[in-house]
Amino acid sequence: MERQQWELDAPGLDRPGTVIRYGHWGRPVLVFPSEQGRAWDYENNGMVGVVSDLVDAGRVKLYCVDSFDHVTWSDRTVPLEERAGRHRAFESWVTDRVVPLIGEDAPGSSDVVVTGCSLGAYHALQLALTRADLFPVAICQSGNYDPSDWHAWGERGDAAYFTNPTDYVAHLHGDHLDWLRSRLHVVLVVGEGPWETHPTGSLPSARAMAGLLAEKQIPHELDVWGHDSAHDWPWWQRQIAHHLPRHC
Repeated sequence: MERQQWELDAPGLDRPGTVIRYGHWGRPVLVFPSEQGRAWDYENNGMVGVVSDLVDAGRVKLYCVDSFDHVTWSDRTVPLEERAGRHRAFESWVTDRVVPLIGEDAPGSSDVVVTGCSLGAYHALQLALTRADLFPVAICQSGNYDPSDWHAWGERGDAAYFTNPTDYVAHLHGDHLDWLRSRLHVVLVVGEGPWETHPTGSLPSARAMAGLLAEKQIPHELDVWGHDSAHDWPWWQRQIAHHLPRHC
């Protein structure tokens, strides 16, 4: 399998960010790691292996990136509004650095699918909702989509509001909502097994987000796996192997 790695400057963050590409041709898929993860986590946890048939067949090119959760949502020493502001710097790194790299590396390819597990699922949904022009499909696995639940403290301002899908989706309206309805497709995947309810809150959050998307008539699927399906890599492997082929 063809593999290439880049280090991209990340203004406003504490270090450059890594991007690893797997594949030679196909629809670009931008992959976020789980909480505080690095670009190589997807490969190291078997996720690249389970979709290697798609990669080898030229249907998919995976672009796995670093998280910067250690200076954003996972830094409990700073208030929620500051965490959200730092997260915006991370989003800018993705749109201003990573997306142009994908465009140069995969010229003429179709729109980018975005995906991730656990906190990576939040990143996927957040970017799809705010930049559906770039990311019209989001496959979100075992995510919690309400940052105010993540050991948050301090006052909440505009940054916290506009980085919290559980807040702003309920208030989408007008032409922008009509455009999202015509452009975006969200897949919310979650299990009913260990760690999906406690302590992650993934199961109730996925159901709540599906309700908000349904209320706004934004195309989506809620795929709830059984009580044996845990918040863990072996189940995420099965889920991505099931869902990714439908979108590439």
